[in-house]
Amino acid sequence: MAAGEGRRLRPLTDTWPKPLLPIDGRPVIATLLHELAAAGLTRVTVVTGHLAEQLEELVGDGSGFGLEARFARQQRPDGSADAVEVAIEAGAAPPAIVVAADTVYQRGDVGRFAEAFAEAGRDGGVAVRRDPPPGPGRSAVGVEDGRVTRIPDDDPAAELASAALWGLGDAVARELGSLAGPPFELAEAYQRAIDAGAHVIAVEIGATRDLTRPLDLVRGNFFYLSKGP
Repeated sequence: MAAGEGRRLRPLTDTWPKPLLPIDGRPVIATLLHELAAAGLTRVTVVTGHLAEQLEELVGDGSGFGLEARFARQQRPDGSADAVEVAIEAGAAPPAIVVAADTVYQRGDVGRFAEAFAEAGRDGGVAVRRDPPPGPGRSAVGVEDGRVTRIPDDDPAAELASAALWGLGDAVARELGSLAGPPFELAEAYQRAIDAGAHVIAVEIGATRDLTRPLDLVRGNFFYLSKGP
């Protein structure tokens, strides 16, 4: 999912799409594509929207990242569930891994999540993290015995947050077209499926990094920049 406008990063995202901005000196989407390739997830549908041409030029056919890439354009910023529907209409199909293209995961975490989801053979999966914890823009996730019970979870004591990395099975995919909105959000589709009896696993991963505000661009690249020539 690489279609968002990145409004909180303006004015930077008036010129560049958020997934093209760097963490550790590399565009976030480039880091993610390398992680997907390393995990063996080599058929990738990139959903673009805001400043789509820049992302499509960088990714190309995907061969530079060791994968096969195609694009689907989200015509309006109607939410994460709508972005997934756009991908499905372009030929993607569950079971699938859905991931935000503006997040950097610890090396290997995407692959470990994908493997856990595949081995479990369940209706869905949600990657959860403790760092950063639940807060503004980071939905808490209720988990019992490794199973997601509530997303988003309104329990103030909840310690786990969604990591914008999802395992999509048929039971969740069937809910995408019946959501209230816009915006149409993935979390609602997962909760509807859970309420209907779907088994959605929680897989805890390590800390993630994201660019939320312009100052984060400095923080996310400070170590890289400070190394010098």
